[in-house]
Amino acid sequence: MNRRDFVGASVAIAAGITGRAYPQVTGRKDRVRLGIIGCGRRGTIVSAAFLADPRANIVAVCDVYDPQIAQFTAQLKLASPSLRSFMAYEDLLARNDVDAVLITTPDHLHLTVATAALAAGKHVYLEKPTLHRWSERIELTQAADAAKRTLQCGTQQRSGAHYIRARQEIFASGRLGKVLFARAVWHNFPWQQRHIKNEAKPTSLDWDRFLGPAKHVPYETIRYSSWRYFPDYGAGLLADILTHWVDVAQWMLDDADPQIAVATGGIYGQHDGRENPDTVSALIRYGNWNLNFESSVLSIRNDRPSVFFEGTEGTLDLAREQFVFTPNSGQPVTVTASESLEVAHTRNFLDAIVKGSPLNAPLSVGIEASRPVQMSLQSYWTGKEIKPGDLS
Repeated sequence: MNRRDFVGASVAIAAGITGRAYPQVTGRKDRVRLGIIGCGRRGTIVSAAFLADPRANIVAVCDVYDPQIAQFTAQLKLASPSLRSFMAYEDLLARNDVDAVLITTPDHLHLTVATAALAAGKHVYLEKPTLHRWSERIELTQAADAAKRTLQCGTQQRSGAHYIRARQEIFASGRLGKVLFARAVWHNFPWQQRHIKNEAKPTSLDWDRFLGPAKHVPYETIRYSSWRYFPDYGAGLLADILTHWVDVAQWMLDDADPQIAVATGGIYGQHDGRENPDTVSALIRYGNWNLNFESSVLSIRNDRPSVFFEGTEGTLDLAREQFVFTPNSGQPVTVTASESLEVAHTRNFLDAIVKGSPLNAPLSVGIEASRPVQMSLQSYWTGKEIKPGDLS
């Protein structure tokens, strides 16, 4: 099975539509009117990248918590009286003056909001992970096929000039020789190292909307404030971090065919009510190379998170800031990133809408990156070695 047919019929449907764009801007052809759904940390970061491009205009924002919207608009200095704000994403999607949406909700809402946005005729920038559950790929692919709109997945390394250069100059030319290992590491997330005191639900928080398709449970501050701690809403380090690094490795090695995944870990330090592990390791075997992944929210010094490729003719340390190629014979070569990955990736999305340019991270890429993540997650929770056919 090769990388183009690994997900069977569902990706076969998507492959014909998600690598190209469908210019459908209903206003000025050189402007894209954006709606933001999810005004938290990632929503703010990616929105700031959009605003670096004069073609992007944020016209509407949506979040289940009013103070979050206020903080978002204040941070980005969005003081326009014409800016509309909503608690219900359906109300934002109903507006004719919204051409595209950025979806940065908790992971468990990605499918619900993305399919609704596509059905409403909006272009979609969907933050990673593309899928919260493996089964979601079918419905999301069908929605994208029916809508024929641009859908960019939020794996921003795909638009990085130095990543593209590494693929062209190091991997395409075989300068590493035979690559046997890709070692993917990223530690130390202070904003995920906190104890959350339980308080009464704020009156302006729509808890039912936050829960969406997840099991409806009574409000707890930690479940809202640190939703990444809970598998009902997010998959923790294996979704947040492995998604990025496995996508880089699969892209560079042109191999999206994981054969076996084994993952282990646990709560080794942050006994704070979380259910997802604070420390995890995963080993993913491909046809003739292994990806070794490790990540912890704990304060392990990790000056440059990266994917470190080990080949018979040299090594490549590929990080967001730079790459360092060290041949077995010869001097190391360092190439530094020239711009923000967020800015490059949002620009690619806008180019796709306005110019019809190819997307760097279409839906098929997002699904490919999700498969080894879902295999690793299933291995972690079941304690078993997982093959692609075992995915549920």
